[in-house]
Amino acid sequence: MKRDLSRLIRPTSIAVVGGGVWCASVIEQCRRMGFAGEVWPVHPKRAELGGLPAFASIEELPAAPDATFIGVNRSATIDTVKSLATMGAGGAVCFASGFREAQAETGDGGAMQDRLLDAAGAMPIIGPNCYGFINYLDGALLWPDQHGGQRCARGVALITQSSNIAINLTMQARGLPLAYVATAGNQAQTGLAEIGAALLEDSRVTALGLHIEGIGDLRAFEALAARARTLGKPIVALKAGKSERARAAAVSHTASLAGSDAGARALLARLGVAQVASLPALVETLKLLHLAGPLASERIVSMSCSGGEASLMADAAEGRGISYPPLNGAQTGALRAALGPMVALANPLDYHTFIWDDVPRMTEAFTAALLGDVAIGCLVVDYPRTDRCSDAAWDCTLAAGGAAVRSTGKPLAIVASLPENLSERMAERIIAAGMIPLSGIDDALTAIEAAAGLGRHSAPDAPVLLPGDEGDTRILSEAESKAALAAFGADVPQALRVEAADLVAASARMALPAVLKGEGFAHKTEAGAVALNLASSEAITAAAGRMNAPAYLLEEMITGGVAELLVGVVRDPAHGFVLTLAAGGTLTEIMQDSASLILPASEADITAALDSLRIAPLLDGYRGQPAAQRDAIVAAVRAVQGYVIENAAHVQEVEINPLICTPTRAVVADALIRTGDTV
Repeated sequence: MKRDLSRLIRPTSIAVVGGGVWCASVIEQCRRMGFAGEVWPVHPKRAELGGLPAFASIEELPAAPDATFIGVNRSATIDTVKSLATMGAGGAVCFASGFREAQAETGDGGAMQDRLLDAAGAMPIIGPNCYGFINYLDGALLWPDQHGGQRCARGVALITQSSNIAINLTMQARGLPLAYVATAGNQAQTGLAEIGAALLEDSRVTALGLHIEGIGDLRAFEALAARARTLGKPIVALKAGKSERARAAAVSHTASLAGSDAGARALLARLGVAQVASLPALVETLKLLHLAGPLASERIVSMSCSGGEASLMADAAEGRGISYPPLNGAQTGALRAALGPMVALANPLDYHTFIWDDVPRMTEAFTAALLGDVAIGCLVVDYPRTDRCSDAAWDCTLAAGGAAVRSTGKPLAIVASLPENLSERMAERIIAAGMIPLSGIDDALTAIEAAAGLGRHSAPDAPVLLPGDEGDTRILSEAESKAALAAFGADVPQALRVEAADLVAASARMALPAVLKGEGFAHKTEAGAVALNLASSEAITAAAGRMNAPAYLLEEMITGGVAELLVGVVRDPAHGFVLTLAAGGTLTEIMQDSASLILPASEADITAALDSLRIAPLLDGYRGQPAAQRDAIVAAVRAVQGYVIENAAHVQEVEINPLICTPTRAVVADALIRTGDTV
């Protein structure tokens, strides 16, 4: 059921149910922010709350409130929600905890949450176990604590499942205008995606930032990303759950299923959601997107009056999707005219201090640098602390930088190498001058990389393939696994499955040399249950004697391998089916060289993932060696994908390791399938 959250998040009337300090704080915060609507306290025994007359019950309110903050215990919360739903209220924030997120501790949390949902019916609720939200655009706060934000006319929206992190984000002093800050709690009814979609519909919101513990409804999250793309409003996410401890904390905190880190990264990349790894990077990326939007390319130009800063900018770009293109002729000529003969011209550029405080010449230099084929310029400036120094001599950077932006139409970020050297006051001045204040070189380049990635993203061709339930599973034998994949086009070796007594006869029917594998071993190589390059029936018999297996797989020996790959798919209940391509064979664990995609993956996606691997040069023919047959590799990957799509209801895991890649074939040398299917 799709619920309309507009009354709840943009209310003209707010009811506050409960009498503790939390509820009094909600009233106080609305007063401080200048909320123009009605605020109605509700308490059965108190005549007033927070300086306002209180109503004894929900039923005595003058009208159905647009939004209600419910600050009572969990049992009373359920009764209050039912009363509000009956009278046609616009929605409620449920502050109380002790619902599904506390099932392990209370034993009845799940049942209580079911009762809460029944009570709400069609009325939207946010939470439970959450602080609520702040609407800085209209001064409407269903928020029981302090915050550090201020009213604004337009800005970014932030959603987090952690109330503490929400408070922390409001305290940022980096010049990021906040339109909304919302917490999602345990998302009993209204998920993070639904809240995000409602906030994006506000024309005053420019971008959306998410701190995610668990995505929840995959289809709803896909819809959120698609709507954001349609509206031209980018999304940036900080996803918790990289470590095992973080994933466990997510479950205990909000009953969220974090899923795998690889799955989360692949899903966000597929949907065009920029991912960052820290709160500072989240703030800086949102600031850049608010002021400049996604970037046309990853090409940038950097300017500083210090060779040390130029070196820091150059080094910080290593390993990122950012490039510093060489200066072209037009840039070089104009820079030489502005800077004179003493400055070495390069990108990043150290323009020295010869022209400092000469605004016309600084303007010429900054304008010249921006004339190249770049998406954004960076001007490295650290401003003096004003409690001990004066920053008056640095006003020239604002005047010259702003003039260069107006002249070229290119965005220009002023980047402070240390975040504390760009105060909130200075950030506001930089924005007023038409530029972008970014705090910290690493976070600034993270923001630029993310914005460039968003600029080149294309919408996915198909929806995410949803996994079925886990259920009871079994592992197919290697022979069964290969047969299953061969049915979808995988190239498998010629093979015979035989009992020990039949090995000699079987070897006569197999082209030699051959490979012998003993069945019944989880890790055949470690158990000594694989023998290669067996050139005679005697060698085959001897190898079988060493393995002492109940049955064997006798296969043709694949020669001429250029490289070995791992192709695997795992069911990730939080993100879909995760396809992993990696260096295979004995290199899998040593190199840790992998790329992940969410199924279904297009041929272009698969090719790009292969190109991203460190062993890609081997596939392309390294130093004159033969190249692997790329079409055959892609066909093998698509065979795995085809099997998973056909069996999505019950398949849990598929792995080929290794896929032997030759100049003419890509052969499944070993395979494993774990499934609920009984084939």
